[in-house]
Amino acid sequence: MDQIPVTVLTGYLGAGKTTLLNRILSEPHGKKYAVIVNEFGEVGIDNDLVVGADEEIFEMNNGCICCTVRGDLIRVISGLMKRAQNFDGILIETTGLADPGPVAQTFFVDPDVASRAKLDSIVTVVDARHLPQRLKDSKEAEEQIAFADVILLNKTDLVSKDELAKVEHAIRHINRFAKIIHTERCKVPLDKILGLGSFDLDAILKHEPDFLGGKTEHNHHHHGHDHGHDDHCHDEHCHNPDHHHDHGHEHDHEHDSSITSVSLTADKPVDAAKFEAWMGDMRANKGPDLLRYKGILDIAGSDQRVAIQGVHMMMEGSNLAPWKTGAKRQSRLVFIGRNLDEKELREGFKTCAVG
Repeated sequence: MDQIPVTVLTGYLGAGKTTLLNRILSEPHGKKYAVIVNEFGEVGIDNDLVVGADEEIFEMNNGCICCTVRGDLIRVISGLMKRAQNFDGILIETTGLADPGPVAQTFFVDPDVASRAKLDSIVTVVDARHLPQRLKDSKEAEEQIAFADVILLNKTDLVSKDELAKVEHAIRHINRFAKIIHTERCKVPLDKILGLGSFDLDAILKHEPDFLGGKTEHNHHHHGHDHGHDDHCHDEHCHNPDHHHDHGHEHDHEHDSSITSVSLTADKPVDAAKFEAWMGDMRANKGPDLLRYKGILDIAGSDQRVAIQGVHMMMEGSNLAPWKTGAKRQSRLVFIGRNLDEKELREGFKTCAVG
């Protein structure tokens, strides 16, 4: 049975999620989506879109359906699966103050849901005008960016080019790996945000081989430089013009987020038992701070590439296609989280190597 792709839509209050949701439910896009929302009235979906309704399922006039999550997400998704043969995808909208982590974890926790639906991507809508303030007063706004595979940088018409550059820099400081799309009133082709396979590392790496490394120019914006250790340079005394520096005075006293991203590489094969023990310890002791992590591992004694994905304490691994003959075998691991100790992560990952 093919797994149905699931997109998690998140974003702070007022960012534009309702506008995007109404577009998905009303546009004649020729596809059928099930949209799960937290509270039907709260989200503000246009009542004219509702064709017929029972307690939890709302039929839309373009073939989509809308569900309200008044109870357990797993139960609602399981109910949807019974009519899933007609869906192109499922979209889950979180409230503006919600941490998308628990929603993403659903697809790690419940084997029945995981066998029939797969997490396709996490899309975060960001208000370009108000994000600087949100980052100062809301940890939820930071975490929504940190979890994202795709970021809709919305309301770009309300800010200057200079302000937009500062906002994008703030986003990149938190999450260097998300794809950023500039929008006004959430006008974006839906195939740019739905059915992307952004949670599928194998698919991403086919198109963007450097995705897990430090080169992040794949979004057609210049967001960083690869300068040896695959991360932003934090040496305030460094004058190398090729390094990317985060000097507060250059960015109007920009909020210094406690959420950052770290990219690790290893040229030696990884000992599976050592890696499992290290990650087990990390998840036990720092799970709440590990918002997202993903990687491709070269496991000693195996020709299979191994992908790992994690959200907080939940992690899953899967075998991908074998390493190509003659190709350089290298493990790459990315962490996005709060209060990450980059040196400790590097040293810990090194201890997982064979030999």
